[in-house]
Amino acid sequence: MATRSVLFSSSFLLILLSFSLEKSNALEGRKTIESNFHTIQLTSILPSSSCKPSSKGKRGGASLEVINKHGPCSQLNKKGEKGPTLTEMLAHDQARVDSIQTRIAAQNFNLFRKTEKTSKKYRARDSKTTLPAQPGTALSTGNYIVTIGIGTPKKDLTLIFDTGSDLTWTQCEPCFKTCFPQQQPIFNPSSSSTYSNISCSSTACSGLKSATGNSPLCSSSTCVYGIQYGDSSFSIGFFAKDRLTLSATDVFDGFMFGCGQDNKGLFGKTAGLIGLGRDPLSIVSQTSAKFGKYFSYCLPTGRGSNGHLSFGKNGAKSNLQFTPFASSQGTSFYFIDVLGISVGGKSLAISPMVFKNAGTIIDSGTVITRLPSTAYSNLRATFRQFMSKYPRAPDLSLLDTCYDLSNYTTISIPKISFNFNGNTKIDIVRNGIFFVNGASQVCLAFAGNGDDDSIGIFGNTQQQTMEIVYDVAGEKLGFGYGGCT
Repeated sequence: MATRSVLFSSSFLLILLSFSLEKSNALEGRKTIESNFHTIQLTSILPSSSCKPSSKGKRGGASLEVINKHGPCSQLNKKGEKGPTLTEMLAHDQARVDSIQTRIAAQNFNLFRKTEKTSKKYRARDSKTTLPAQPGTALSTGNYIVTIGIGTPKKDLTLIFDTGSDLTWTQCEPCFKTCFPQQQPIFNPSSSSTYSNISCSSTACSGLKSATGNSPLCSSSTCVYGIQYGDSSFSIGFFAKDRLTLSATDVFDGFMFGCGQDNKGLFGKTAGLIGLGRDPLSIVSQTSAKFGKYFSYCLPTGRGSNGHLSFGKNGAKSNLQFTPFASSQGTSFYFIDVLGISVGGKSLAISPMVFKNAGTIIDSGTVITRLPSTAYSNLRATFRQFMSKYPRAPDLSLLDTCYDLSNYTTISIPKISFNFNGNTKIDIVRNGIFFVNGASQVCLAFAGNGDDDSIGIFGNTQQQTMEIVYDVAGEKLGFGYGGCT
C-alpha cells in the first residue's frame, strides 16, 4: 500500500512538473513572440486630421519646432489647398534618391568635370554669366519645416530643413526674375540694417563650389550662387550675410546664406531651405563656435504632432546609442555602416559586404529607406512570410508590399531592427514600418535600389519619433526613443 502511494505521489509530481514546464515554455514562447512583434490598433498608424502638438517643455539650447509640412499642424495648408498625392510624393522621393546617388557617384568618380562640358545652362537675368547644369543637388521632399529669423529687425522665415544640403537660402525681393508662391512675405534685404552682399573676391565666395556643386558667378563684384536640384528646381541669387536668430539668446551676426532672385521648384509655400550638411557653409559649421557642431532632431509623424530641431548639447537625451560616422567619401552627406537587419527576431541572411560595398547615408529629406537590391529582396520575403494572414493590396508606386487592413482593428506586425557599427541595434518604431494610404493600402515603407552598388539611404519614415543626434565633431550618430514626446 505504501509503495502504491509513493508511486502515485511520484506520478502526480511528474504530471505537475510536466504541466509547469509546458506552461513555462508557452509563456516564454509568448514573450518571445511579443518581443519580436508589434500588436497595435490600426487607427494608431492612420493619418489624422486634427493637430495635437506635443506638451513637452522647451528643450535647453536653441530649439526650433519641427512640423510635417503636409500634416494637420502645418500653417502652410490652412487655406484648404490640396498638397501632393502620395503617388506624387513618392515620385518626388525617387527623384531625390536618383539625385543623391548621382551626386555621390559623380564625386566618387570625378564626373562633374565631364558633365560641365555638355550640360544645359540656366541664365541669371541680372548677370551675363551662366550657370552650368550639373548632376542636381537633392531636393528635400521630406516635408519637415522649421522657422528661423533673418535680418534686423528679424523676419521669420519657414524653411525646409535638410541634412543632405549645405547652403541655407531664402527667396528675396525684388525677385529679378521668378519667385515661387510662399506663405510669408518674401524677405526684403533693403529692410534689414545688418544685410550685406559678399564680394566675388572673398574666400567665402569660392567656398560655394563645395556647398552647391556649382562654381560661383559674379555680378558687379557681388558673388552669385546657383544651386540646382534633381527635378530641375533651382535657386539663383546673391550670396550674402545677415543676422541669424534661432532664439532670443541664440543670435549670430554675419551668417552667410543665399538671397534668391530667381527661384523655381516644389518648395510648397516655404521660403527656402536650411542646410544641415557637413560643409563649412552649412548652418552646423557656421554656428559651431557656440554649439560645437552638435545638433539633434525628432521628426513627427503625420498624425498631428510636432517635433524639434535643436542645436547644442544642452537638454540632450542621455539614453542614446551611438554609431560612428563612416567615411564621407568627399561629400557633405552623413555616412553610417549598416551591418545587418532582423525581421520578427530573425536575422536576415545578408552578407555584411552587401551593405559595405554600397554604403549607406542617413538623410532627413528622403522619405522611404532604400536598400541594396539583395538586402531588400530578403527583407521583403521575410516580412511577407510573417504577414501572410493579411490580404494583399495593390502596389503604391515604388512600394510593392501593401496590405488591405480595412477589416481589422488590431494587427500584429513583425519588428524590424537595424544593426549598425558600434554594437548598436535599433528597433524601428511601429509608425516607421508602414507608409499608409488609408486602411485599405498599408505598405511596407522600404524599397530596393536597382542593384547592389547604389548608395543605401536610411530615410525619414524610419526615423520618425526618434531622437536623432548628430555629433559631427565627435564623428558619431546617436539614436534614442521617444524624442518627440
